[in-house]
Amino acid sequence: MKVFVTGAAGQVGSHVVDSLIARCDQVLGIDNFATGREEHVAKSDLYTFVNGSIGDTKTINDIFDSFKPDVVVHTAAAYKDPDDWKTDVETNVFGAVNLIQASKEAQVKRFIYFQTALIYGVKPDANPVPLDHARRVDNSSYSISKGAAEDYLTLSGLDHVVFRLANVVGDRCVSGPLPLFYQRLGQGKQCFVTPARRDFVFVDDLVKAVVKAIDGQGKGAYHFSSGTDVPIIDLYNAVVKAMGLTDAPEPELRPLTEDDAPSILLDPTRTYQDFGQIEFTPLEDTVKAAIDYYNEFGAIGGYTHLKSDH
Repeated sequence: MKVFVTGAAGQVGSHVVDSLIARCDQVLGIDNFATGREEHVAKSDLYTFVNGSIGDTKTINDIFDSFKPDVVVHTAAAYKDPDDWKTDVETNVFGAVNLIQASKEAQVKRFIYFQTALIYGVKPDANPVPLDHARRVDNSSYSISKGAAEDYLTLSGLDHVVFRLANVVGDRCVSGPLPLFYQRLGQGKQCFVTPARRDFVFVDDLVKAVVKAIDGQGKGAYHFSSGTDVPIIDLYNAVVKAMGLTDAPEPELRPLTEDDAPSILLDPTRTYQDFGQIEFTPLEDTVKAAIDYYNEFGAIGGYTHLKSDH
């Protein structure tokens, strides 16, 4: 199979690439390194990597003309700066449209897309959020742009799978509190936590479902979530333990702001029905994989979609 992976130097994209190479698929990846990292670029005769932007229409059309992918796995996204609306639109909307239209013209067999749980807003009506919950893309430029891209994908008529994600963590993670906790604790600095709860899922668990989708399993939108959320302090304690710290400073407790999400938790019922029961990796093991990675390559990022997370 020939698979085109965007965001191929990011956390999810690079793990997808590695999994496909391991089973001898032919893979082409693209990344502009806005948040991706050089060490995530696989070395294999089965892999071609392009340093470029999905917002560049000519680059995308050239890739489709020469590589002729069977499947597109679109993980690329702009989320680095919540105030940079222009970049969000250029990548998350215009870039996605480039890919979707090229996929249509090339009669790509399947398109895999990744959506944020923030499309339901920061204060959804139910917890966990059902798949048919009303969308409220009013909390960030990121959620607005990601929601628009999913609409274009639906409009295209392409055979597709959309994974609406809980908080994906583990090795190669550059967003959210995990790299920030590691950075600050490594410098002996105090961290802060809020009462917020999150569903932290291991990137490897997600990629197993993605590979099944590449092979034709599922159709339409799914929640990738364990169905259980935990307080942020649990993530902090797991980082402290994985770093082997015995004298870590007690984190500062801060209240939730008006714009913060008290919980991000999605109902995975349809996912289990179509992809089978998923054995989710325990948080402690997930965090250990991340800390082992940071110890080797360093931690950058801590990027966030919401201003209130700063």
